[in-house]
Amino acid sequence: MTTKFLNEIVEEVKMAWQELIAEAGVKSGDLLVLGCSSSEILGECIGKSSSLSVGHTVIKASREVLDPLGIELAVQACEHLNRSLVVERSVAEKYALEEVSVVPVANAGGSAATAAYALADDPVMVSGLTAIAGLDIGDTFIGMHVKFVQVPQRIPTKKIGEAHLSALKSRLPRIGGERAKYSFDRSVYEEELAHALKIENGENA
Repeated sequence: MTTKFLNEIVEEVKMAWQELIAEAGVKSGDLLVLGCSSSEILGECIGKSSSLSVGHTVIKASREVLDPLGIELAVQACEHLNRSLVVERSVAEKYALEEVSVVPVANAGGSAATAAYALADDPVMVSGLTAIAGLDIGDTFIGMHVKFVQVPQRIPTKKIGEAHLSALKSRLPRIGGERAKYSFDRSVYEEELAHALKIENGENA
């Protein structure tokens, strides 16, 4: 692994977050989730060649984009830790998340989660959460931590290193069937109200 390779990872990660933020309409105060296999970034099988330097590079680059924007980051650990997540204690308290007792390490949690824990100001591990969007580096599968309804995003960045990159955003479920409306038009409402009042006044005359 070379410095050039790590520098390329930095640029790819930053670009991917910027693309997702633009596509998903992410704003300050929102919570995003990251799943990351450092092994896959290196072109190896997930869980087989964990790299602390790669994990650290990904998390540091992610925070350099998100922190100045006031966007919160949750980092998913691997299945050894039941896909629990690293967050700041302030995030856990804000969203009333269930804390679990474990500290991620490279071979039980993964390098990205380990780096996220190390780089956080006051880290805790939580059992689950509901982010509005996220990035998945290396097919770690983050859907369980993204708000229903999840919508795949085809952002321009397709890979981080050798790892396949997926992006998700979310939207509100649409309910009510074919007669339902999904936006409020005040002028239509006022017209309908005026018509209804006219009919009622006529009936009561």
